[in-house]
Amino acid sequence: MPFDVFISYAHKDRKLRDELAVHLGNLRNQQVISDWYDGDLIPGTEWEQDILEHLRTARIILLLISAHFMASSFCQDIEMQEAIARHQARQARVIPILLRPTDWQDAPFAKLQVLPSHGKPVSRWPTHDDAFADVIKGIRRAIEDLNASVSPHQTRSHPRSQPVEHSRQHLASWSATPRLERPVPPQPVLYRS
Repeated sequence: MPFDVFISYAHKDRKLRDELAVHLGNLRNQQVISDWYDGDLIPGTEWEQDILEHLRTARIILLLISAHFMASSFCQDIEMQEAIARHQARQARVIPILLRPTDWQDAPFAKLQVLPSHGKPVSRWPTHDDAFADVIKGIRRAIEDLNASVSPHQTRSHPRSQPVEHSRQHLASWSATPRLERPVPPQPVLYRS
């Protein structure tokens, strides 16, 4: 059974998220992972509820870190807070991926091992392909570690966890903000071989 992967990112980083999705293709094709991001939202569904449902059931959560991510209220107050709470409860593994240089000192994820190696942002590598190849190696190591920690009586998929109380409060305050300030989910990108 593949690991459910949730990708949290700022919409201004969509291009790099799309590049990462291509590099995740081998893991996806081998059915090691099943990845989801808000571009997979189905038209006509309640987007906040769908995002939170996928976030609360993912076993691996990728935080795509950039200045845009750090400035996004939704990424910070909803997605990252829920992700860190689930990580601390050992319900999910959170993996921060540095896309671009930014100040992330004392951020809730700062105590976690980041990717790519040595905390070098994707944008600073000779090519993005080099950086994302390194990221995929790190994700594979995390998956091996998660597989090793699962006892024979456990399964990889965890039952839907209960929402964390502070996330409910953030969601309530987020829901009270005017509709114009909320992120607009992007349309899905179709890849052709």
